[in-house]
Amino acid sequence: MGIGIRSRGDRSVHEGEVKTPGRHAVVVRSAVVVMSAVLVMSVLAGSSSIADQGQPDGGSQPTQPGATITVQVDQGRTPISPYIYGSNQDDGTDVWTVRREGGNRTTGYNWENNFSNAGNDYIHSSDLYMITSEGLPASDAAIPARAVTFFHDQSIAMGAKSIVTLQMAGYVAADGKGTVQPSEVAPSARWDQESPKKPTAFAQTPDLTDGVVYMDEFVNALVQRYGGAASPQGVRWYSLDNEPALWSSTHPRIHPQAVGAAELLDRSVALASATKAVDPGAEIIGSAAYGMAEFVSLQDAPDWSAVKQGYEWFIDYYLDGMRKAEQAKGMRLLDVLDVHWYPEARGDNRITDANATTSNDEAARLQAPRSLWDSTYREVSWITQNLPAFLPLLPKLQHSIDQYYPATKLGVSEYNYGGGKTVSGGIAQADVLGVFGERGVYLATIWGMDATQTYISAGFKLYRDYDGNRSTYGSTTVRAQTSDVARTSVHAAINGQDPSTVHLILLSKEQRDTVAVRVELRGGASYSSAQVWGFDAASAKITARRAVTAIVGNSFDYAVPPLTALHFVVK
Repeated sequence: MGIGIRSRGDRSVHEGEVKTPGRHAVVVRSAVVVMSAVLVMSVLAGSSSIADQGQPDGGSQPTQPGATITVQVDQGRTPISPYIYGSNQDDGTDVWTVRREGGNRTTGYNWENNFSNAGNDYIHSSDLYMITSEGLPASDAAIPARAVTFFHDQSIAMGAKSIVTLQMAGYVAADGKGTVQPSEVAPSARWDQESPKKPTAFAQTPDLTDGVVYMDEFVNALVQRYGGAASPQGVRWYSLDNEPALWSSTHPRIHPQAVGAAELLDRSVALASATKAVDPGAEIIGSAAYGMAEFVSLQDAPDWSAVKQGYEWFIDYYLDGMRKAEQAKGMRLLDVLDVHWYPEARGDNRITDANATTSNDEAARLQAPRSLWDSTYREVSWITQNLPAFLPLLPKLQHSIDQYYPATKLGVSEYNYGGGKTVSGGIAQADVLGVFGERGVYLATIWGMDATQTYISAGFKLYRDYDGNRSTYGSTTVRAQTSDVARTSVHAAINGQDPSTVHLILLSKEQRDTVAVRVELRGGASYSSAQVWGFDAASAKITARRAVTAIVGNSFDYAVPPLTALHFVVK
């Protein structure tokens, strides 16, 4: 079942972007990425170190010149956050470590009566969608915070932690009477005021008649039910609303004017302070920025030129402002810098578009994770044409954290690389998870999951359930490199500090030919064999592949078919 907060719509545009139906605005520019177009499987080419066992891999294919994979088991050891394997929706696999209750619907959610507003995503409707979409009876709306407690109860049942979104735009839905007309923009009878801090004592049952909804009372209700964030069932994270730069376009009946940078900072400090006063152990995540235009200038915020000063982008201003607020308040008010990332990379189409299915689109999708980390890679997008200094993204964000608010963690609470029904989407997803683990991302939750996204699900299962017995990737990343980053990706990990087992994720981005790979393991134990699981273009189902039975001198050869994702368990 889904989580209940899903509808997405058009987004307002940044200068140079063209607004189109879908998740975010895109730039329509022609670009051709010349790559092969055949999505086929091949036989796993023979090697003296490969036993003829496990699932065969189809008919023969030409073998390309080799790639060398080097794994330095004793170098680059860094803990992998268990919280990068998260989602905003459920797909029936239950492999998530984190579930986020977020999205556009949450901005107008009223925890006292469970009404919410769809904004521009659906006729500005105020209704009980967050209740009824979960299969709950409308009468459950009488239970305060029922939409959130139902969500969190599901997380607990799955063994996952929850991110709960708190409202910060000023107003929340007062009723379920459907469309809010332009003449009923807040403040009006259709809205209750949102306030971060209640001036009087919390009530066991919230007052539905005072026209004000208090966020700290909301947090208190959750703490009273589940305990604080430090307790086994407590809510671990609270998000400071959702995509504030788009409030004026997504929720013009709530916040019709573009949000200002100083306004957003003030609202963030007030809400974070009120939340921490109730649950000091909770972690605050913000600002849930939607994309590059928000990262750079808060979507050209009306006061950005006045407050920019020496900051390179809005991210710097936000981090520095939250750091100064901590100094003034005596407590950390931002634990996780949170961004959303829907790649703008293009083949024949933007890779996140539903029609991005051509060979060029697949090739662009397979390479797109490199824009997270690889300074030598230049994707085809409006970002590289206009704002190239802000890619690769993760090092840029980490640099800002180190400079302006050290020890702040990094989160990506919405992202999606498209192609969820195709092998390129599964390989890209597996690559992204490897990058998140290596680059110190603390928290990540994909957007857009459902039962049809079989290949993205496979990308997660390659790490979280590769053998069908809930076996997982390692917990400590180790240094792994490929000599051919364009055709292959590699990620490696061990469990804790124990080098006796190495988990190796090996991804072929080659669309046509088998790639002969040489794997060299250095600085660890003496390894003798490896079991192998994977998926490919024929099926998103992860199956056992031919095992490596004779590793000699800690090296072995393996022929990787085109468009194949493999998980080696080397012992």
